[in-house]
Amino acid sequence: MQNKIKEYREKKNISQGKLAEYCGVSRQTINAIENNKYDPSLQLAFDIADTLDIKVDNLFISEKER
Repeated sequence: MQNKIKEYREKKNISQGKLAEYCGVSRQTINAIENNKYDPSLQLAFDIADTLDIKVDNLFISEKER
């Protein structure tokens, strides 16, 4: 499953490090998620969405949508 985390993060002018700090994970975790190498837990997905002030549905692109 692909995501738009990087796109939304950059729009908010938040670094990977800051997003990681706000969500209680490492910068490497955010990097892996943005590069589609790791799927976040449901809780982390909601934490990221809350931090970026968007709905969790807007963060992810399903196979059908691609």
